[in-house]
Amino acid sequence: QVQLVESGGGLVQPGGSLRLSCAASGGSFSINAMGWYRQAPGKQRELVADITSGGSTNYADSVKGRFTISRDNAKNTVYLQMNSLKPEDTAVYFCKLSGRSWRYNYDYWGQGTQVTVSS
Repeated sequence: QVQLVESGGGLVQPGGSLRLSCAASGGSFSINAMGWYRQAPGKQRELVADITSGGSTNYADSVKGRFTISRDNAKNTVYLQMNSLKPEDTAVYFCKLSGRSWRYNYDYWGQGTQVTVSS
C-alpha cells in the first residue's frame, strides 16, 4: 500500500552527475530508513546508500566520496546526488523504504530508474 516513485535517471557521460529522487506516499507506517539499491543485468542487487529516520547515512564503499544521500522528511522523499559517475555505476536504481507498523516491519520497493553512464 506504500507507493515509491523514483525519478531522475538517464544517460550521462563518465564524470557527469545525476540526481535521483524517490517520493513515498500512502500507508500508515513509520519510516525506519530509506535508501537506494542498484542492480545491473545478471548481477545481484546491492546497497548504494541509505539514511535512517534519525539522519544517519551509510554508503557502499564503491560510491563513498561521489554519491550523497539526503532526505526531506516532510515530503517523505529521499535523494541521491551522484557525481563523478563511472561506467560501472550503470544499473537500475531502486528506492527502498523500510517501515514499521505497530506490530511488523515492512520493506517497499520502487519500480526502478535506469542510470546509464557511457560516452
